[in-house]
Amino acid sequence: MRRFVVLWAVLLPAIAIAALTYAPTSWAPALVVLGWLVWSLTEYLLHRYVFHFEPRSALLQRAVFIIHGNHHADSNDPLRNLMPEIVSVPVGALIWVVAVATAGPAGTWFLLGFMLGYVVYDLVHYACHQFAMKGRFGRVLKAHHMRHHHLRVKGNFAITGMLWDRIFGTRIPSSIGT
Repeated sequence: MRRFVVLWAVLLPAIAIAALTYAPTSWAPALVVLGWLVWSLTEYLLHRYVFHFEPRSALLQRAVFIIHGNHHADSNDPLRNLMPEIVSVPVGALIWVVAVATAGPAGTWFLLGFMLGYVVYDLVHYACHQFAMKGRFGRVLKAHHMRHHHLRVKGNFAITGMLWDRIFGTRIPSSIGT
């Protein structure tokens, strides 16, 4: 956890500095919000369609288990609650390349929003499994995610973007349990 926090405490400001330096634009706030929104949808879609994919081949089953199944096998293991940096940093770099290829240097603002969303997601996910999550909003986030783990893995795919579960009809209602 400490390594994750230190890494992103360095990388997020570095992305912001790069954006300020190479892509000053009045569109910056909108691009950051768009990046965060795209992250939130990406989080939902990855969790629903990639992390819970049910392949027929043993090789692909093993790959899905390594990607996410191991987290469900031992969901409170702190080493399985954060995406490893060896994955998140190269994927972030690839997203940066695509964003800059699509929007020019202003794509760096999009990347900042996307990665902010990712970091918040990963921290919230870690907290859901490792902490009591006090406060009304914290309890709502934790209950939403714990329903996914303990009631029905085919629902509540979003961690921070719970709206997507409502939009796509995968929300597990609180009346089913916590």
